[in-house]
Amino acid sequence: MTFLSEGIIKTLQTNHQSIATAESCTGGLLAYQFTAIAGASEVFLGGIVSYTDKIKHQCLGVPKELLECYGAVSEPVVRAMLEGVFRVFGVTYAMATSGVAGPSGGSAQNPVGTVYIGVQRYGLEPIVERHLLTGERKEIQHQSCQIALERLAKISKFC
Repeated sequence: MTFLSEGIIKTLQTNHQSIATAESCTGGLLAYQFTAIAGASEVFLGGIVSYTDKIKHQCLGVPKELLECYGAVSEPVVRAMLEGVFRVFGVTYAMATSGVAGPSGGSAQNPVGTVYIGVQRYGLEPIVERHLLTGERKEIQHQSCQIALERLAKISKFC
């Protein structure tokens, strides 16, 4: 992951762009991947760990109706989280994750390992994907971050 996060940071620095995150199931791991890179403060403005519905609503402005209708682990909620990142931070790129890392908390609709990952460049359509990952909790969190960084690298033209 370090290679990707370093490349993304350098690309954003070169292009005078910025990024911020909204994380649920990854619990700040994406933000960590960026802040572990020297000089990241030039482009990484911050992150919100919106682990509960209350924080998704209060800090990111995710409508309660979306949370009630679709649940936190859903494409519409991740799209709203991305919108919240742009609203709060005013960045070029936004990333968001929401999922069920386990070992409990899964359902028939969203079993353990279900993760929605969203990336977006401001003004363009978001890319939101549903993944069904396997492994222990930490493995699911790390896989989620890896996928998110790969998607961001692609849209930021790092690779």
